[in-house]
Amino acid sequence: MPVTPVTSFDEFKTIINSGDFAVFDFWATWCGPCKVISPIFERLSNQFTSVKFYKVDVDAAEEISQEVGVRAMPTFVLFKDGQKIKDLVGANPAGLQELIQHAV
Repeated sequence: MPVTPVTSFDEFKTIINSGDFAVFDFWATWCGPCKVISPIFERLSNQFTSVKFYKVDVDAAEEISQEVGVRAMPTFVLFKDGQKIKDLVGANPAGLQELIQHAV
């Protein structure tokens, strides 16, 4: 399943309140660790097809980043029914897979 970019706050709110598990990658173009873990996030999106995968550029979508409380990149956050289930700060492939497994 492809990773979908999210650019508007309204779109973000709709996604997190959809009833589906949704995992977000909060990243920045200037972030080296973000570039390293991005292909792993993409691979996991194909492996865990029951979870929706999204990316948020923190510089282009500051309102979303502020709402979630992102302070470092990359930050991964799992949502379900409008609630934050779990988050992970840093480019940690094993931790990212563990975070996503909370949805399956």
